[in-house]
Amino acid sequence: MSDSSPVQVRAVTNTFDVLVLENSKEERSGGGFYVFLFPLMVMSSVRVKILVVEDDEDLRALLVSMLRDEGYVVDSCSDGEEGFYRAANWDYDAIVLDVMLEGLDGFEVLRRLRAVKKIPVLMLTARDAVSDRVRGLDEGADDYLTKPFDHPEFLARVRAVIRRGGLSLERQLTLGPVELDTMAMRVTVDGKPVELTAREFALAEMLMRRRGEVVSRDFIYENLFDEDDESLSNMLDVYVYKLRQKLGRDFVKTRRGAGYVAE
Repeated sequence: MSDSSPVQVRAVTNTFDVLVLENSKEERSGGGFYVFLFPLMVMSSVRVKILVVEDDEDLRALLVSMLRDEGYVVDSCSDGEEGFYRAANWDYDAIVLDVMLEGLDGFEVLRRLRAVKKIPVLMLTARDAVSDRVRGLDEGADDYLTKPFDHPEFLARVRAVIRRGGLSLERQLTLGPVELDTMAMRVTVDGKPVELTAREFALAEMLMRRRGEVVSRDFIYENLFDEDDESLSNMLDVYVYKLRQKLGRDFVKTRRGAGYVAE
């Protein structure tokens, strides 16, 4: 018997197309072998996107690795100019922002960002002066963490700022008669199970985690479809139509020219 490295197995059922991360072992018997699979986790379909702006290359790589290990989608850059451009023009659920940056420092990035949009921001600094922390919070930071810091504390503070931004990270989501279990990938309406495809489930979860918030079509395209998908606009219209059929006509409301909202 020999151990194999972790493998990815895509399990397809008539209800869901689920990516499962598993370990496997092979045992040869006669001319063939048996494969024993030991499931580790099922990835939630929601994609929480975080931007890391940190000029220290080693620390930036570590932060990105830690966040990706937690299942987040992570972009990163090393200077304030690019950080502000990305934050102002792309959609993120949170930003990890270092204070001491080349060009624009973190305080200036935050000040400019707060003039154009509201995104949860966790600031990082090697300076522990009270005046620096006060300035960061006054400029609009949601939290402030002094280097060096413990990995669990960093991840806990990231989760906290994401929640402050209104994004739910709960496993069980409820909206009216619709209940959605993100880990078991089950959905019910008035207690009765409803079959959704993987992409229908992902869209429902995205809207329910952001209940009451208008989710733009561009954000949905970026997070739900591949770049090589054709006719994205028509595809999204079809998925919204299917969700209304399966979960109720009022589950998704259209905001003309803005996007969709579940409320």
